[in-house]
Amino acid sequence: MISLKNVTHSYSSGERPVRAVDDVSLEIRRGESVAISGPSGCGKSTLMHLIAGLDKPVSGEIFADGLPLHTANDAQLTEFRRRRLGLVFQFFNLLPTMNALENVSFPLLLQGASAQESEARAKELLLEFGLGDRMSHFVHQLSGGEQQRTAIARALVHRPSILIADEPTGNLDTAAAGTVTNLLRNIGETGATTLLIVTHSEDVAQCAARHLQMRDGRIVADDANVASSPALGA
Repeated sequence: MISLKNVTHSYSSGERPVRAVDDVSLEIRRGESVAISGPSGCGKSTLMHLIAGLDKPVSGEIFADGLPLHTANDAQLTEFRRRRLGLVFQFFNLLPTMNALENVSFPLLLQGASAQESEARAKELLLEFGLGDRMSHFVHQLSGGEQQRTAIARALVHRPSILIADEPTGNLDTAAAGTVTNLLRNIGETGATTLLIVTHSEDVAQCAARHLQMRDGRIVADDANVASSPALGA
């Protein structure tokens, strides 16, 4: 599903180049759930941007769902992100002029789906995520946890083959973070999408079946998680 071969990415910091990702090779199977953790500046967010096709490596090869991201053109990358990738961010990135249902429906409408089909799929996910009574609420009327669950529903509405969550609990209080963590755990356990979580939190990292740790642009640990799976919170 996701394959990296000797991938390096660097950027300039003052007069010296910084290797944010340093000769990383990695294989992630279809349907696998993987967490990547490490201190600030270790390269985990850069690695996520590379796998999402938002950046290109200086050297090496990246394949995601069969597409060679390192050589793909802009049109191919746009199509990949629109149809095969779901992205969840720390600050939600919901559209404030739309309610929850409209936010979740929007990606399907962009793909040319009918309003009826888009709304039905959005309602299905919002009900599944415990937001059935919040569908008509606008972003400012939702709590942080509700906004993040809405953002996750939006990222999944088009049934992507890959879901990437970048610090998904970083802007939430403890209770809301626990609910979102349990939701991500449940998504990972279904195997319906390949789940990649980038996080500072060891608690969040434990919700994935596999845990990678990064330091100085390299993967320094690759372990299977053995953790309980509590039910989704309220």
